[in-house]
Amino acid sequence: MRTRNFHFFNARRFVYKLALFLTSVFLLACSRQNNPPGNPPAANQIQISSSAININTASAEELEKLPHVGRRTAQEIVEYREKFGKFRKPEYLMFVRGISDRRFREIRSLVKVE
Repeated sequence: MRTRNFHFFNARRFVYKLALFLTSVFLLACSRQNNPPGNPPAANQIQISSSAININTASAEELEKLPHVGRRTAQEIVEYREKFGKFRKPEYLMFVRGISDRRFREIRSLVKVE
């Protein structure tokens, strides 16, 4: 009787592992369909505008032209740049007080770093 329970337990473990394996294969296949190997992920496909503002050289007046960036936020960007140096990536703009993740996503295609 004892060996019988042992074999039953192994069968359950096998079925569990098989289900886990099939689920992982299915999820992997789905992720490859959404992102073919030749294309980078959608997060990297940001189209930068030809009139994008360089946040390392722009004045406060130029930064105010960005949507949802007022006089105070533009001044915060300039002060941050003067205090910590040039921005290495546009994403570092979120370190400035007044630029949230949501606001950054709205202006991402309008800013650049050179």
